[in-house]
Amino acid sequence: MKIVCWNVRGLGNPRAVRRLRFLLKQHNPDMVFFMETKIEDKRMEGIRRRCGFVNGIDVGAEGSHGGLCPAWRGEFTVSLKIFLKNHIDVLIEECSVNEVWRFTGFYGSPYASDQNASWNLLRTLEQEQRYPWMVSGDFNEIMGGQPREERKMAAFREVLDECQLLDMGFQGTWFTWERGNLSETNIRERLDRGVANENWMHLFPKVTVCHLTHSISDHCPFFIHTDNEEQFRRSPRFKFEAW
Repeated sequence: MKIVCWNVRGLGNPRAVRRLRFLLKQHNPDMVFFMETKIEDKRMEGIRRRCGFVNGIDVGAEGSHGGLCPAWRGEFTVSLKIFLKNHIDVLIEECSVNEVWRFTGFYGSPYASDQNASWNLLRTLEQEQRYPWMVSGDFNEIMGGQPREERKMAAFREVLDECQLLDMGFQGTWFTWERGNLSETNIRERLDRGVANENWMHLFPKVTVCHLTHSISDHCPFFIHTDNEEQFRRSPRFKFEAW
């Protein structure tokens, strides 16, 4: 299975939608998870259908913030467990995989005052460990290596350890988020990632994660391929598209 996860930072602009469709055409994912769509659910439904995803769950934004959308093609079965404004929890059944597994699309709070609530949500979700489990999205926190408050990074590492979630790693550039302008130094961090429990890693031992190039968000989309199959070496050559 090929999965694209992305904090798109808004899909209200027609140009953003065109570029999203171009990226999906390039990589042809089986499933996508979008965060921060910043549009209401009916509008998001129309966009995902234009992107070729008839099946999906559209959680509308609250004002100009939020909005989630997992979407998938019809080659496998997705069963909704629960969703709230910051996460969506589903079960996935693939014909080629002999076990049902669990996918949680997660968006951690960008506000320091709310981060404990995000980590407590992960702890609550972890209490059901019946399935191989993968969590991916924008956690809005890093595990270390950058000049951030150590206490906050330690809290993130601690919750991943408590939930027995392992970082799935990445290929290519190490950062997924960048901010900066001509008058300040660019800040680059890996806020977006995929993590999984040991059972999921055993189910998909060849999984690879690659950060993709982008042009409509300050977050990189990341591409999860559960079967590997030298996907990235066989990807089509990059081409510019005229807008």
